Amino acid sequence: MENSAGITASLQGRYASALFDLAREQNSVAAVEADLDQLGEAIKGADDLAALLRNPKVTREAAGKAIDGVAALLGLSPLTRNFLGVLAGNRRLSALPEIIRAFAAIAAADRGEVTAEVTSAHPLSDDQLGALGAKLQAREGRKIKLKASVDPELLGGLVVHIGSTQIDSSIRTRLNTLAQAMKG
Repeated sequence: MENSAGITASLQGRYASALFDLAREQNSVAAVEADLDQLGEAIKGADDLAALLRNPKVTREAAGKAIDGVAALLGLSPLTRNFLGVLAGNRRLSALPEIIRAFAAIAAADRGEVTAEVTSAHPLSDDQLGALGAKLQAREGRKIKLKASVDPELLGGLVVHIGSTQIDSSIRTRLNTLAQAMKG
């Protein structure tokens, strides 16, 4: 697999790339990706865990024990748990959210797919997500993996991020554009 130079040039990218290579050797890329997704959601949902990752006063040993406890609670695979131990030992747990994103990007590129982050004012149904995915796949010419989120401040419409491209059809943006045009 050929990694993007932008991903592997960063510290987080090098860790993600090393983990991806190990996971591929053990035929466990999907399991590790699922583990990292689960861990990423846990970090987003638990302020204490996020604070632990960023706290430089926590010793390597304490951070290692804490993250291993979280990994055991989440039922993560041995490879992922060992990787988290290495991060704790190297005092790199603060980079974990970026490593998770880099790993997902590397795994998606390996599968020939691209991730589209879709934000809508209201939750989209499975049919709506399927239709959107098909349209984006036709537009991009690659397999699309959708990550949907909800932001009520959009009022209506969608905002789609695919790599560095943004497609904004939200009502909030249309109203802001109209307000700017009316100001002169």
